[in-house]
Amino acid sequence: MLQLKAIHHIAIICSDYERSKRFYTDLLGFTIVAEHYRAARDSWKLDLALNGTYSIELFSFPDPPPRVSSPEARGLRHLAFAVNDVHAAAAYLAANGITCEPVRTDEFTGKQFTFFSDPDGLPLEFYEA
Repeated sequence: MLQLKAIHHIAIICSDYERSKRFYTDLLGFTIVAEHYRAARDSWKLDLALNGTYSIELFSFPDPPPRVSSPEARGLRHLAFAVNDVHAAAAYLAANGITCEPVRTDEFTGKQFTFFSDPDGLPLEFYEA
């Protein structure tokens, strides 16, 4: 059997590099590990870490097609972040102009969660740690 060790990273393609860079760093608190411009592809690649762990590769490409998020489509559904207090995390986003869905309780775990979107409509979630 294959022995996977961990999820190495998640790659996200954005439509507005600077806007998404600010969202993931200034608002969500990811730190920049490395940033590279690839002239041959007219593309940026931003490596981001969360609490010292490499987590996200943020890419820009010229005119990427939109991804269907709603109604829910086949494929990766959302990216979830563990937080200690879902209500506080949602209030922080609201204070920064980001709308969250109403906080709900997972019927199977009893944990609270809420959904919101990144600047390109990618569905993200805060889930109670």
